[in-house]
Amino acid sequence: MIKLGAQARLKKYVLTQGLCTGCGACAELCPYQVFYHDRTVQLFRCDLADGKCYAFCPRTPTDYQSLKEQLFDHDDLTDEIGPVKGFFLARAADAGVRSRAQHGGTVTALLELAMSEDLVEAALVSGQNKEGEPEGRLVTNKSDLAVYAKSRFTVSPTLAAFNRIKEEGRKKIGIVATPCQAQALAKVRTAAIEGYTGAQSIGLVIGLFCGWTLAAEKFHSLLGEYCLPLEELKRMDIPPGRNVLELCTAEKTLEVPLGEVEACIRSACRYCLDSTGEFADVSVGAGRYGMGEHQMSGWNQVLVRSRRGEELIGLAREKGVLEICDAPDGALDELKKAAVEKKRQGLENIVAKSGSGKNLLYLKNHTQPRDKKAGRVKSVSRQKRQDGDS
Repeated sequence: MIKLGAQARLKKYVLTQGLCTGCGACAELCPYQVFYHDRTVQLFRCDLADGKCYAFCPRTPTDYQSLKEQLFDHDDLTDEIGPVKGFFLARAADAGVRSRAQHGGTVTALLELAMSEDLVEAALVSGQNKEGEPEGRLVTNKSDLAVYAKSRFTVSPTLAAFNRIKEEGRKKIGIVATPCQAQALAKVRTAAIEGYTGAQSIGLVIGLFCGWTLAAEKFHSLLGEYCLPLEELKRMDIPPGRNVLELCTAEKTLEVPLGEVEACIRSACRYCLDSTGEFADVSVGAGRYGMGEHQMSGWNQVLVRSRRGEELIGLAREKGVLEICDAPDGALDELKKAAVEKKRQGLENIVAKSGSGKNLLYLKNHTQPRDKKAGRVKSVSRQKRQDGDS
């Protein structure tokens, strides 16, 4: 029996199965593979048995629990949302940063701080080319970060840019990553590949909460129905408590029912179990808990996950670059509930796709809690949250 090479396995088990997340981790590692127009394209045949393209892909078989235990403190691990050292609300102290940001401006403020304090040399963020298509952008001047503060729910092959940039010899790059990109970076960090030094270039990973991304071709068709050119689209948002997707240009905001957006969701997102960026150092999402007096509009929910993230938040508190406060009672439980639902749906879809509860595609050694004690939900204590929020 002929054993398939890494590239062939990637094609057979990921690309043709609709599991490619578009993260870019497999692209630009060599001349054989690139990301082009929302697709991973294999330009030439490669017979390498154990290539980095297969090793770094977040949808090749991986023991993610083992990966968490390698990268994070064991006592911080939770079943629902991964490692948690602290949970609170935050927003940029600079009103100018907040005014240019999607929500609270926390990601921009943290990156500016990391660059100012030489914790990272540059930031890798999602940008777009002249045609309005997403691509990874390296930012070396912190004053330029505000340009990239708006959200667009389309796939950005950010890690393809990382694979190019690391060859320049840069160390300590701060990377803004979706959950699947953070998973790929975790595999990079723990890879034992002779001669590969990519892990040394990862200085910080800031994860973004993510429910799904949009497949480019279908989304462009939807924009056409609303007579909205892609290049005019500035940002996208889902307002709390409303069942619409806002599409914002410089002049107007269109509201598209989420029922119409559903058909545009990238197929790979339906098999994802991570909505909060569990492999980041710090994860940031919009404040979306509750309504009325509990409304968190204009703030970000922040999860501190690693020691590196804890140090950054401590510095942000010391320098006063963030306004930090306790999350409303119940916000953490609400976040966990939403994350568990994402995991449940993803796992059901994986089982349905494979046709077997034992074949979980890319989830190697994935198990459910065997008894009530083992399955007990680990929560962050109130005291621990207060320690992280002061």
